[in-house]
Amino acid sequence: MSNVVVVDNGGGLIKAGIGGERDPACVVPNCTARPSSSKKWLLADQLLSPSEDLTSATLRRPFDRGHLINPDLQSSLWAHLFTNLLKINPATSSLLLTEPLFTLPSIQRAVDEIIFEDFNFRALFVADSPSLVHLYEASRRPYGLVSKAQCSLVVDCGFSFTHAAPVLQNFTLNYGVKRLDLGGKALTNYLKELVSYRSVNVMDESFIMDDVKEKLCFVSLDVQRDLKIARRPGKNNYFRCSYVLPDGITHMKGFVKDLDETKRYLALDENEAPSSPEGRKDYVEQQDSSDNPQHKRSTDLTNTEFSLTNERFLVPEMIFRPADLGMNQAGLAECIVRAVNSCHPHLHPVLYESIILTGGTTLFPRFAQRLEKELRPLVPNQYEVKIATQEDPILGVWRGGSLLASSPDFESLCVTKAEYEELGSTRCHRRFFH
Repeated sequence: MSNVVVVDNGGGLIKAGIGGERDPACVVPNCTARPSSSKKWLLADQLLSPSEDLTSATLRRPFDRGHLINPDLQSSLWAHLFTNLLKINPATSSLLLTEPLFTLPSIQRAVDEIIFEDFNFRALFVADSPSLVHLYEASRRPYGLVSKAQCSLVVDCGFSFTHAAPVLQNFTLNYGVKRLDLGGKALTNYLKELVSYRSVNVMDESFIMDDVKEKLCFVSLDVQRDLKIARRPGKNNYFRCSYVLPDGITHMKGFVKDLDETKRYLALDENEAPSSPEGRKDYVEQQDSSDNPQHKRSTDLTNTEFSLTNERFLVPEMIFRPADLGMNQAGLAECIVRAVNSCHPHLHPVLYESIILTGGTTLFPRFAQRLEKELRPLVPNQYEVKIATQEDPILGVWRGGSLLASSPDFESLCVTKAEYEELGSTRCHRRFFH
């Protein structure tokens, strides 16, 4: 059997490898960038080099708001991927490619043209993320509810957007999918604005602020309490921590100044704050009154470092409360309830019991706990709510694709180059039920 190349083509990262493997051969940014000190554009894996200084780099992405807007750029990134990283021959390989839900027909045609006419792949299978996540989770737990009921609700919090998608018998129920126009990119942009307003102008620092977001942000379980704690001076502020910017001489990448400092907030939920509202109020007031100005942490106000306090939890808060930022969108919990209510009532109890979180944005600490806390009051009492996070939310979709690509009947599901040339793109896509 010929090789099957599996490509999870996300807006932020491309995950690519050979079908049947557990992990992809490469996980690289789906973009190209030009450092301010150079005239050369760097592609994909070249951006991950520790020696590259990407401060104020000019960035170009093939995806914008979840749609492929620059097929030529995507084609050049794939060419680099297939030739230099995977080292495969497309003419003797099949391709399993993920595409976003509700991709426009014009974009589908452009992608098919690149795959069959530019790269000459012998066959193509196009899949959507939720069905692959469901397939992987069902195979991982053959005796679990997802496998037995063949039904789940996949919450995919990606780079460009968030989808709550019901899946039945390995097919995504398109009529039940609800989309939230918020993803990792919007969160990074919000963090840029907050830091630029309060300390250092970082509006051009996409790579650095992505790193800050991934290392320092977390989901708050009690926003009102945490906002009060974030106002405290000195060592009683459990959220304050510093991030050091690259200087281009001694270090090319930014880093967290004190890793232990970033985890101090965890003590709040373990043993610190009383659970009742009255006790919590007394506790916060007592802590505020005990603060001493001499405990204030000195922060270097030059451009080499900046400190974060409430930004650490206000940024992920966007996913749960987009209306607080003036966005006319429902929060994630309401999005899930609407997706479930769009399906047949017989599916409701199973969907609420088999919520699967995937996508890089779900990696924020305590994301699942907060979602369950928000969801429980909205769900009828007779239904259980169970939320499972994938073991690796970034690679979950690719692993599902790898599993599908290694199945014996995969070749029969594909559209071949001959069929594409005879029937055209639109007719071929009907095979995928999109």
